[in-house]
Amino acid sequence: MNEARVIALAALFQAVNLVRSLATEGDCDPGELETCMASIFKLESESAADIYGGVGNVRQGLRVLVAQIDGERRDPVLLRVVFAILKLERSLHRHPAVIASLQEGLQGMQRQLVHFGPTHPTVLARAADLYAENLSDLRPRVMVIGNPLYLHQPAQVQRIRALLLAAVRAAVLWRQLGGRRWHLLLRPRREAMLARGMLTRTMLDGR
Repeated sequence: MNEARVIALAALFQAVNLVRSLATEGDCDPGELETCMASIFKLESESAADIYGGVGNVRQGLRVLVAQIDGERRDPVLLRVVFAILKLERSLHRHPAVIASLQEGLQGMQRQLVHFGPTHPTVLARAADLYAENLSDLRPRVMVIGNPLYLHQPAQVQRIRALLLAAVRAAVLWRQLGGRRWHLLLRPRREAMLARGMLTRTMLDGR
């Protein structure tokens, strides 16, 4: 269970890191983007690893998680977004009607998903709309800081909002698996130790 929880946490860090890349550099890793976007449509799966297509698909998230907890050069902006997402997930939990609306919207996208794939602009645009329609009015509002050149491009805004939806999905999974904010505040090195071990295994296995 602990490793499953770390997978969800790594997915959260991976999604937020992609948001950071889009906001500051205007692009992000396409494989990591696909992993995050595919996860929001897997509402029922046998394991956390299955939701993300295997631990290897959140390898970058594991790296970012370890770096932000144990590294010498932490990114306070990235961490601020992570904690904002965790707070937003708690707010969402108190609004069952919003949860139902999100689930209905995601189920309605299944035909688009099959036809286009999870990273097609049409799918990203609809996922972004779901985020804006259901989560933008909840508190706290997640503030993304970056280069105005990219943050003013509609396509980039759509990708960022879609990834924020994927981040919320990871936060929901993390809490379902027993994750709590105090784990990151009071015993973060335990999470980092598990993440480091999983990262080593994925590299040794070549997955």
